[in-house]
Amino acid sequence: MIKYIMADKKVTDDYHKIPDKRGNGSLRREIWVDERGRVTRYNLAYINHRLHHGDNGRVIGYDNAHDGHHRHFFGQIEPVVFVSFDDIEERFQQDWVALRDKP
Repeated sequence: MIKYIMADKKVTDDYHKIPDKRGNGSLRREIWVDERGRVTRYNLAYINHRLHHGDNGRVIGYDNAHDGHHRHFFGQIEPVVFVSFDDIEERFQQDWVALRDKP
């Protein structure tokens, strides 16, 4: 019997430009799932070249593209404990809102 391995499917590819008067930059959200609908890859990022020139402008980000689950913050990369994708999304939202609301 031949068993075919299905490739992960990209189910979300969102890009949102933030108006200059609201802080500039952009929010990026990419999600891939397996055949059972489980998140296998993700990339969540706030990009603003005015705030950070390194890391392709990524100010805050969470992904698991290389070397496990990790967080990007102004060019620094640190591992994060993966509980669930929902948890990662919540962490990203909290980081983004805290930075947005910073005076």
